[in-house]
Amino acid sequence: MPKAKKKTKKTATRTTPKTSPKVTSRKKKEALRAVKGVKDILPKEMKIWDYCQSVIKKQVEPYGFQKVEMPILEKTELFERGTGEGTDIVQKEMFSFSTKGGEKVTLRPEGTPGVLRSYIEHGMHNKTQPVKVYYIGPMYRHERPQAGRYRQFHQFNLEAIGNDQPILDAEVIHISTRILKKLGLDNIEVQINSLGCPECRKDYKETLINFYAGKRRRLCDDCKKRLRRNPFRVLDCKKDKCQAVSVNVPPVVDYLCEECNDHFKRVLEYLDEVEVTYNLNSTLMRGLDYYTRTVFEFWPADSKEAAQSSLGGGGRYDGLMGTLGGRSTPGLGVALGMERIIASMQEKEVNIRGGKSPDVLLIQLGELAKKKSLRIFSELVDVGVSVREALHKDSIKSQLRLANKLGVRLAVIIGQKEATEDTVLIRDMADGVQEIVKMSKLVDEIKKGLKKKIKER
Repeated sequence: MPKAKKKTKKTATRTTPKTSPKVTSRKKKEALRAVKGVKDILPKEMKIWDYCQSVIKKQVEPYGFQKVEMPILEKTELFERGTGEGTDIVQKEMFSFSTKGGEKVTLRPEGTPGVLRSYIEHGMHNKTQPVKVYYIGPMYRHERPQAGRYRQFHQFNLEAIGNDQPILDAEVIHISTRILKKLGLDNIEVQINSLGCPECRKDYKETLINFYAGKRRRLCDDCKKRLRRNPFRVLDCKKDKCQAVSVNVPPVVDYLCEECNDHFKRVLEYLDEVEVTYNLNSTLMRGLDYYTRTVFEFWPADSKEAAQSSLGGGGRYDGLMGTLGGRSTPGLGVALGMERIIASMQEKEVNIRGGKSPDVLLIQLGELAKKKSLRIFSELVDVGVSVREALHKDSIKSQLRLANKLGVRLAVIIGQKEATEDTVLIRDMADGVQEIVKMSKLVDEIKKGLKKKIKER
């Protein structure tokens, strides 16, 4: 009888290189982090964001400003034509890319061109003028992240389109100062200037070129290029060396035509009327090509580097609509940096009014009680009772501790016995007194109890 063949153990062929345990362990420990230059807004900080937005809404809507939302993504051409091809934003700071279909698009670096694009696209010239809108949202610039500057940042903007009256300039400045004061920032200086119209700026442009001609070597490299393309933008440079050169520059207001001079004079008179203090700043230019006539910024009065710490600014852009392909329409706007405002509020330890404490906490014990609690909680929410739940907790003690922490007035307690008998316990958290009520009468009893607590206060 032939011998059975001895089975040999086959070894599996390794098709992938063996990974070192150390490498695997290290990879497991690696955690994804936010992109450099952007930040999370967590619940604790969101309270101050919500507070700021509520203050803004209360201040702007009585003046007729209506809230809008514009797309974050726009065609790149919009900003090249609107913001200005020679600006730092377009040349250095935009997040631009091509779609799979070859369309060139950009994450908005600012809001105004998008609003004007919408105005043209939706025929808003047929509406009552001026069209007044406001919006709050993220903007994107690919600049070096540093204190107070982010690659994703948020702005509050006001835009008033379709009117060239100087009282509108004063109104926008006045509203902005009111918002900042309501947010606890009452140490703000309004810096203001007039750039005039394109016609009266021609002579001033030649004056600037001549003024900087013998000082070119003392300017930064960027300003040497700006001097050839747009000498007005040299005045907007925030570098110390360029600001030192610009100290004795002839003021642009000396070159205003009669109409622009009258416009600026009336803006200042209106600001005087509402007691807005301002500083006439002859070197204030703003960094965008579309500004005409009135420009302004809001600087912290107690900051050593006030210009670099600007909380925002704006001005007139009477020629921008035509540049974007619409009919000639005057307009002006302001943008305030939300991150900078909130940082200033936190630095000053501004005491914001927090959200109201809930009135009722629903406390449960046992599986049947949890099921009953779901329906009861919905009923209380539906009738407008300010109520919270702790369905994830199983301990009565931990839920009562939460009730004390939240500062609720009443606790609605459902145990196994109550769930079986369709009753609940209503506990007064101030004196510990409890009463048993039918679930069917809970809503009425809660309302009575809360009214009683209000009268006792």
